[in-house]
Amino acid sequence: MSKEEVARGGWSNQVEFFLSCVGYAVGLGNVWRFPYLCYRNGGGAFLIPYILSLALVGLPAFFMELAFGQFASLGPITIWRVCPLFKGIGFASVIISALVAISYNVVIAYAMYFLIVSIVHMDTNVPWATCGNDWNTIYCRTETLRISPGMNESEKVNVTLSTMNTTCVDQKMNSLGLAFDDLTYNLTSRNFSDCSYKDMIRTPSDEYFSNFVLGLDKAHGIGGIGDFSPKLIAVLLLAWLIVFFALKKGVKSSGKVIYFTATFPYVVLIILLVRGVTLDGYMKGLEFYLVPKFDKLADPRVWTDAASQIFYSLGPAFGSLITMSSYNPFHNNCYRDSILVAIINCGTSIFAGFAIFSVLGFMSEVTNRPVQEVAADGPGLVFIAYPEAIARMPYPPIWAFLFFFMLILLGLSSMFAMVEAIISALADEYPRVLRRHKSILTFVVCLVLFFAGIALVTNGGIYVLTLMDAYSGSYSLLFVCFCEVTAIAWVYGWRRFSEDIEIMLGFKPNIYWIATWTVIAPIFIIGVLIASAIRFSPSHYEDYQFEQWAQNCGWGLVALPLVFLFGTAFIQILRYKGLRNATTPHDNWGPALPENRKGRYVVGQENKGFEAEEKETKLGDAMEIKKNGNSNGSSITVQF
Repeated sequence: MSKEEVARGGWSNQVEFFLSCVGYAVGLGNVWRFPYLCYRNGGGAFLIPYILSLALVGLPAFFMELAFGQFASLGPITIWRVCPLFKGIGFASVIISALVAISYNVVIAYAMYFLIVSIVHMDTNVPWATCGNDWNTIYCRTETLRISPGMNESEKVNVTLSTMNTTCVDQKMNSLGLAFDDLTYNLTSRNFSDCSYKDMIRTPSDEYFSNFVLGLDKAHGIGGIGDFSPKLIAVLLLAWLIVFFALKKGVKSSGKVIYFTATFPYVVLIILLVRGVTLDGYMKGLEFYLVPKFDKLADPRVWTDAASQIFYSLGPAFGSLITMSSYNPFHNNCYRDSILVAIINCGTSIFAGFAIFSVLGFMSEVTNRPVQEVAADGPGLVFIAYPEAIARMPYPPIWAFLFFFMLILLGLSSMFAMVEAIISALADEYPRVLRRHKSILTFVVCLVLFFAGIALVTNGGIYVLTLMDAYSGSYSLLFVCFCEVTAIAWVYGWRRFSEDIEIMLGFKPNIYWIATWTVIAPIFIIGVLIASAIRFSPSHYEDYQFEQWAQNCGWGLVALPLVFLFGTAFIQILRYKGLRNATTPHDNWGPALPENRKGRYVVGQENKGFEAEEKETKLGDAMEIKKNGNSNGSSITVQF
C-alpha cells in the first residue's frame, strides 16, 4: 500500500493544495457572472440569498468532498468502492468535467488571442477602438448620439438621420416631394422609421469580436458553422499545451504553477480597481452594482440565481475537489481549508464586481448610455463591453494586456483542476497500466479534448460553445451532486462518515454539518433543479435562438453522464448480485496507508467492522421478524 501511495504522488506542501482549491473555485464566473447577477438581482440585497446559499449547500458540499477524497486518497471513480452501486457518479463527474473543459479552454483561447493582439499593438492602439476597418460594417459607431432635452430641432433631425439608411431616406424624400430643409424631428421619426437601423448599431469592440475574431458574419446558424479559424485553432492548441505541461507530472508540476496562476489575478484586480475608481462616472457603476433593492428578494428567480452561482462557483460534483484532496496528507485540516476557500471565493466575487462596475460606470459616462445598457455577463462582458471601455482609456493596450492576462490565469487555474480530475480518475481506476505512464496519459487526454473542441473554433463556433455551456454543466451536474450527497449521507451513512472524519481530523462534525448533509442540502439542490426546469428557456446566442434539433443535442449532453450513472448502477447490482452487496463497502475501503487505519479499518480486519454492522442489522431484523411473526426478507442497509 505504501509503495502505491508513493507512486501516486502528493502535494509538496499544503500551500499548493490550498492555492489549487482557491484557483479552482475562483474562476471566470467570479468576474463575468457574479457582478452582473448582483446588479440584476437587487444589488447589495443579493448578498442575503447568496450567503444563505453558501451556508446551506455550497460549504457543506465543498467540505464533504474534501473530506471524502482526503480520507480515501482515491480519484473520483475508484473512491466509490465505498458504495459500488454509486460508482456511476464517478463516471458522470468525469464526463461533465470533460465536456466543461472543452468549452472552457476555448474561452481561454479567446482571451489568449486578445492578449497577443494587445502585445502586438502595444505601441499604437487596440484594433477594436475604431470603425472603418475591414471587418466593420456600416452599422459600426464609436459614439451613440441621443436626443437630449437641450437640443434644437435641427440637432434632433441630424441625430435621427444618423441612424438611417441614406439611400432609403433619399427615396422617401423624393416620393414625398420634400427637401432637407422641410424635415422636422416629428416628421422624420414618424414617416422615415422604416429607414432606421438604430437597433442594428454596433460598437467597434462588438464587430471586432464577432466579425474578426470569431468570423461570425460568415456562419449560417448553428447548422452552418462555416470554416475553421486557423488563428483560433493555433491559440487553442497553445492553451492545451500549457495545460499539458502544467499537469504532465501531476500535482508535482501543477502545484508549482499554481503559486502564480492563483495569486497574480488578485494583483491585477487591485490594479484594475484602482484604475477604475479614478475614472469619470465610476460611482454611477458602483451604485448600480451595490445599492440594495430589497423588494427584489420577493422574486424566486433571485434565490435560484444565488444558489446556482454558489453551486457552480465552488464546483462540487465535478470530481476536482475529491481529486485535489486525495493528494493530501491524511491528517490535513481540510475542515479549515474548506471554510477559508469558500470565504475567499465569495469575497473575490464581490471584489471583482467593484473592479468591473467602476469601469462600466465610466463606459456609461463617456457613451451617454445608462449602466444597464452597457452591463453584460459572460463573453459579452469580457470580450465586448469591458474591451470597449478599455479602448476609451489612456494607453489601452496596457490595460487590455492586464485584463486578459488575468482572465487567462483565472481560467487556467480552474482548467488544471478539471483536467487533473479526469487524469487521476483514469490513473486510479487502472493503476497498473496508466499510473506508471501518467505523462503519456496526460498528453492523450489533452489531445482528445483539443480535437473535441475544434468545432468550437469555426466561424460559428460560439454557437456550439453557447449550447455546450447551457446544457453540459447544468441539470446533470445538479442531479449528480444530489446523488453524491445522498449516497454518502444516507447509504454509506452520516454516522460512518462522521467517524471517518474523526479518525482523520480528531473530531466529529457538529449538528450543522449533519443537518445540511442529510436534509437541507439535498432538498436545496432538488429545489434549485426544479426551479431551473420551471424557468427553462431554449439556448440562444444574443437574439438567435437555436433550432430544435440543436436543443435536442443539448439535452443529449445532459443525458450522457446520467446514462453512465444509471447504467453503472444497473451493472453493479448484477455484478454484486443484489442491492445489499452493491451498497456494502469493499474490503479495501478506508485510509490508504496502514498507519492511518484505525477502528474498523485496522490492518488484518479486512473491514470486519462493516461486516459486524451488517450482522447487527440482520440480528435486529430477525428479532423484529420473530416478534411480529413474519419471515419475509429485509431491505438494503441504509443508515439513518
